Amino acid sequence: MDVSCFSQNVLLVTLLLAIAVSLVESQGTRVGFYSTSCPRVESIVRSTVQSHFGSDPTIAPGLLRMHFHDCFVHGCDASILIDGPGTEKTAPPNLLLRGYEVIDDAKTRLEAACPGVVSCADILALAARDSVVLSSGASWAVPTGRRDGTVSQASDAANLPGFRDSVDVQKQKFAAKGLNTQDLVTLVGGHTIGTTACQFFRYRLYNFTTTGNGADPSITAAFVSQLQALCPQNGDGSRRIGLDTGSVNRFDNSFFANLRDGKGILESDQRLWTDASTKTFVQRFLGIRGLLGLTFNIEFGRSMVKMSNIEVKTGTVGEIRKVCSKVN
Repeated sequence: MDVSCFSQNVLLVTLLLAIAVSLVESQGTRVGFYSTSCPRVESIVRSTVQSHFGSDPTIAPGLLRMHFHDCFVHGCDASILIDGPGTEKTAPPNLLLRGYEVIDDAKTRLEAACPGVVSCADILALAARDSVVLSSGASWAVPTGRRDGTVSQASDAANLPGFRDSVDVQKQKFAAKGLNTQDLVTLVGGHTIGTTACQFFRYRLYNFTTTGNGADPSITAAFVSQLQALCPQNGDGSRRIGLDTGSVNRFDNSFFANLRDGKGILESDQRLWTDASTKTFVQRFLGIRGLLGLTFNIEFGRSMVKMSNIEVKTGTVGEIRKVCSKVN
């Protein structure tokens, strides 16, 4: 082969490899995506979340839920943040989400530091992680590089996991997003922080069955009485109750102990203990003898990374919003 021809072929192969690597990188997220374009991104988001958390610790579960609800609709693209009639914000499952002002504050600070660089989707992913850490949970490395979506429709939120879902339905919804049964149990464990309203579980306390006191038999009897006192049958349905009794503000595995003890607040949560396919993972998080144990904090970070990469928009897809609540 002619030397010049050989050199050209080598250059061509090198060029093709460079293009291939570039395409691969543009199609996914990675840790340190902003290391040169906006090196202070994580510290800015962290300090913003800390500031809000200092005056209102309940903002932590709010941000965690928001990230979850965002990722399950159109992927993790910050479509949950868009204002307007008929957007995801207005869908019934999203009406009580909290923490939008935290993301807006972080975005304002980041636009001042490095305008047009950091996506709202990445801010939300980082804020969710920081919320867990501030609630005494373990940290994890968050891959970044997401771009923001431009579509937000309330109707698309209809398939979010619901508080009455059977385990089979929950598994189907998670599997549709590339998440397995362990991810399901792990991510639902995020309910170790935060509250829910009486209106979402009160039906389990009255006239649920035709026997005894009519309560859901999967709730231990003594706990039924406690919940009935907190949520009277005709009382205020908006009253908030901790999802993890006894440890509502601390990110730990006590949520799973409550499921074991018949103290799950939401029906969909308690079913993780009564269904054999999910009970094993609950037991492993509790370190039940004879089963291979799982460390909740470590597995939560792993499952969060998987979830945060659902249908992400990268490269030239989507946009970098100037204001998180508005499409450019």
